[in-house]
Amino acid sequence: MKQLGNGIKLSILCLITVTLAGCGDVNWGWYVVSPFKSAGQTNLQFLIGGLWNTLLLSFTAIVISIVAGLLVALPGLSSKKHWRMVNRVYVEIVRAIPILVLILWVYYGLPIVAGIEVNVFWAGVIALALSDSAFQAEIFRAGIQSIDKGQKEAALSINLGYPDTMRFVILPQAIRRVLPALGNQLVYMLKMSSLVSIIGMQELTRRANELVVIEYRPLEIYTVLVIEYLALILIVSAGVRRLERRLGADQST
Repeated sequence: MKQLGNGIKLSILCLITVTLAGCGDVNWGWYVVSPFKSAGQTNLQFLIGGLWNTLLLSFTAIVISIVAGLLVALPGLSSKKHWRMVNRVYVEIVRAIPILVLILWVYYGLPIVAGIEVNVFWAGVIALALSDSAFQAEIFRAGIQSIDKGQKEAALSINLGYPDTMRFVILPQAIRRVLPALGNQLVYMLKMSSLVSIIGMQELTRRANELVVIEYRPLEIYTVLVIEYLALILIVSAGVRRLERRLGADQST
């Protein structure tokens, strides 16, 4: 919480510094985002209105990518070469495609290739989840492999099958170990969700772009956008750290 408070103070200090810089010869227009003016209040409400879509998009995509990543990670742990090859091919191909390209391909390509019409929200979710699933797969694979082999052998010795061994013995320990990495991917997802604005998703970045076209005050509006993302990610990071402490992932405490 101390880091969160310091981050918020830093963001406020940056805003004040930039605002005071307007005392020079440059024609600044902070009135467009001023909470003390009616026009500024309207613009701020419009900007903040994209927050819900950003959160919904990011959290939906991260949940899907975690499930998909776990399913992709399991073949990579197999003793059979062809299953490990499935994991490796998927991870290498998906990681090689830039997220922006994947978003455009899903939105414009799926209707042509598969005859599947998707709106901007689900196109963004599919693209973000697909891209992130490759990274999640590597995170889970590393986490599961870090568990001592004796844990699996002990589970098998009491007649637990492979599904129950993974569910009750291996995965609970692995998840605690990879939780910091999963939290990092959530922060990454929140930032990458801004790319979905290119196909018209009404999230934070799209709304900022539209307001810039109307007001033609890019510096002032994008400064507010920076502060929005900074505050959002600081809050999410603080929540992830708190969860780490509760689950025992933070060994320092």
